[in-house]
Amino acid sequence: MSDTHRPSLTAPDDARKQFRQAMAHLGAAVNIITTCGPSGRCGITASAVCSVTDAPPTLLVCLNRSSAMHAVFERNRDVCINVLPGHHELLARHFAGLTQLSMEARFSLPVWDEGMHRVPVLRDALASLQGRIVELKEVGSHSVMFVEAQQIRVRADGDSLIYFDRNFHRVPRLCAA
Repeated sequence: MSDTHRPSLTAPDDARKQFRQAMAHLGAAVNIITTCGPSGRCGITASAVCSVTDAPPTLLVCLNRSSAMHAVFERNRDVCINVLPGHHELLARHFAGLTQLSMEARFSLPVWDEGMHRVPVLRDALASLQGRIVELKEVGSHSVMFVEAQQIRVRADGDSLIYFDRNFHRVPRLCAA
């Protein structure tokens, strides 16, 4: 019998590095998740977003519990998942904390509309899904936020922004033949 299916015996730190490297090869849409409420207004760039079910329309968003914004999202509960078009790489960098732009300045950019419960909605998002966190589940270092979408807006045009191999990439929409 072959040993090719035997799990590798690696140290926890090595396994963690190997897992991160594997995840770098998992291309994902880039999103800015926003919230507003009694605990304030903030947003984060996230690629760990996934559909769960369409009845009721529910997504999951993973957020590191050590993030300063975690408590704001957890207390506010109202959120918007903004799927970024290709030309918003700089905005993604701002909300990922890769620039020196303050949170207040990020929301002062002329790209935001006010959605339900005053939650910021990106005006030209490929899709914006406004909703409420209906459940949080702690898994390791992160919280998995289950968001039930209450208002959905979708565009029929525009390129996509994805994160792959630790970089942002613009993916053009192919024209129908």
